[in-house]
Amino acid sequence: MFNIDTIMTTDVVTVPPTASLADARELMHEHRIHHLPVVNADHALIGLVTLTDVLAASDSSLRNDDSRIHAADITLAEAMVTDVATVSSAASVRQAALFIEKHKIGCLPVVDNGKLTGIITDSDFVAVAINLLEQLEESEPDDELDEAESA
Repeated sequence: MFNIDTIMTTDVVTVPPTASLADARELMHEHRIHHLPVVNADHALIGLVTLTDVLAASDSSLRNDDSRIHAADITLAEAMVTDVATVSSAASVRQAALFIEKHKIGCLPVVDNGKLTGIITDSDFVAVAINLLEQLEESEPDDELDEAESA
């Protein structure tokens, strides 16, 4: 059984709750990520912001400037999800994958002893699937070699 700690990302990009939606959008773009854990000064997870959250909370560019809500004026404390499902690094990869699939979520922050220690995303599971498929392909007998040997 593989535990989450074997595939989780440990160098997690995080933000404080005082950061703005504009800050979050910029970080997501810069790091090419879709999930941004919000942590306090003790590095405890207090919320999560996804790219979908950022886009949904951003105001339409079709509004005129006088009535537009600016992303720089909205803090993550106002926009973040606070009821975040988490997982321990000791959990199995299978358990986490089943949870993500069942609840249709894109990530699970990894929390140990009250602190954010990593994150696992649906992209991590795609990488695992690719690795397993490559291993299967390598272990399959080569049909061409079998035919050549029997000739």
